[in-house]
Amino acid sequence: MLDSYRRILAVPGAPAFSTAALLARLPISMLGLGLVLLVQEQTGSYAKAGAISAASVIANAIGAPVQGRLTDRFGQHRVLPATSALFGLGLALGLLAVHAQAPTPLPHLCAALAGFALPQAGSMVRARWTHNAEPSMIPTAFALEAVLDEVVFIVGPVVVTFLATLINPYVGLAVAGVAGVAGSLLLAVQRRTEPPSRRRRDDPSGGRERLPFGLLAPLMLAGVGFGVLFGGAELVTVAVAEDQGHKELSGVLLAIWAAGSLIAGLLVGARPPRMSSLAQLRIATVVLTVSFVPLLLTSALPLVAVALFVSGFAIAPSMVACTRLVEQGVPRERLTEGIAWFTTGLATGVAPGAALSGWVVDSTAPSWGYLVCLLAGFLAVGGAWSVRVRPPAPAAGAPADAAGTAR
Repeated sequence: MLDSYRRILAVPGAPAFSTAALLARLPISMLGLGLVLLVQEQTGSYAKAGAISAASVIANAIGAPVQGRLTDRFGQHRVLPATSALFGLGLALGLLAVHAQAPTPLPHLCAALAGFALPQAGSMVRARWTHNAEPSMIPTAFALEAVLDEVVFIVGPVVVTFLATLINPYVGLAVAGVAGVAGSLLLAVQRRTEPPSRRRRDDPSGGRERLPFGLLAPLMLAGVGFGVLFGGAELVTVAVAEDQGHKELSGVLLAIWAAGSLIAGLLVGARPPRMSSLAQLRIATVVLTVSFVPLLLTSALPLVAVALFVSGFAIAPSMVACTRLVEQGVPRERLTEGIAWFTTGLATGVAPGAALSGWVVDSTAPSWGYLVCLLAGFLAVGGAWSVRVRPPAPAAGAPADAAGTAR
């Protein structure tokens, strides 16, 4: 089972760039929550805390494809130092603005700058895998990164909450800033494994291949559905646990959900499915959607835990399939931007998902908030089943590779 992982980690430079990217993307799971904890502590207002956090999320959704395009054009070693510096500056100014109780919209603008410039290490590390690993290793490499994404979303919220509540609310965000900047710079200096940029002397036009938005648009739609589902499920799970008198178990329930995804990611990486990436995406999104039906019918925490664990099993395969489809369908010299467009859809859905679920929870029973997640799942299913993939042209005398074709 572990042989697949031994092979990809034996790729020269892979452990170093994967570790640096893991550190660089810790702020993804720490920035929004850290801002909520800090602003609520300083102002007593959840509304203001949510607005400032939402500013960073929306700006990140806008900044991701911009960074992706710049990275493909000029190279990671040029873009990462600049974006990490802007990220650190925006975060530092945001901390000062909140501490000084600066009037609106100054804290929001600072949070937006931090979100916009948050280094897109996830798409960059996947571009490195595509450049350095053999094609047969890519599914395992993407599965590994999906597992590390789950590690980020398990560790990050715990760390920022612990630091903010037990030490100081400023410390959690400071650690997020240091992790993002340090990880980005460590990734930037690893020039040997960096994919070549489009700005070459032998390519003065910069390689202006068009992005296949016929592929990317449905994947972005699916990404929005995933984002709404993720944002909603986190909020509703906390509300359900609190309604049952065990709010302290909400973190355990969410960790169980993430653990299901982590285990599924490890299994997918160890034994990549024989089906096409498109078939994997379609099946996984259906399973993910259907898994929320039992959550509408019960508030018993043991049953909620089981349902979330099953639901988690569909997350990593969905994410791996999406990034694999982008890798197969986007020109390699624009791969970072292509992956960033999908993550933009994902990020776009998180804040509305939390808001809509919160409204349903306040208006009805807490468990009915999962209805938003169910409907978001149908949106993701619609996106997945709208994807059309052109069969790759086979080499002379060789059969077509079914990995990227629709079945």
